Amino acid sequence: MERRFVSESRGAHAREDYPERDDKNWMKHTLCWFNAETADTRIDFPPVHTYTLSNDIQYIAPKARTY
Repeated sequence: MERRFVSESRGAHAREDYPERDDKNWMKHTLCWFNAETADTRIDFPPVHTYTLSNDIQYIAPKARTY
């Protein structure tokens, strides 16, 4: 369902109308909540953290898959 809202391609979530990934606008998690009582759905896109929780591990920046 989430791909309807995202105007980019990323990994297995490829779209022919948006062939490139767009980290500037879509480096986000996709969370969805469903309320069974009301049948309402809520979607949110919190940001991905670009840091680690330890000084022992270095952050690895994302990059496009190339084959």
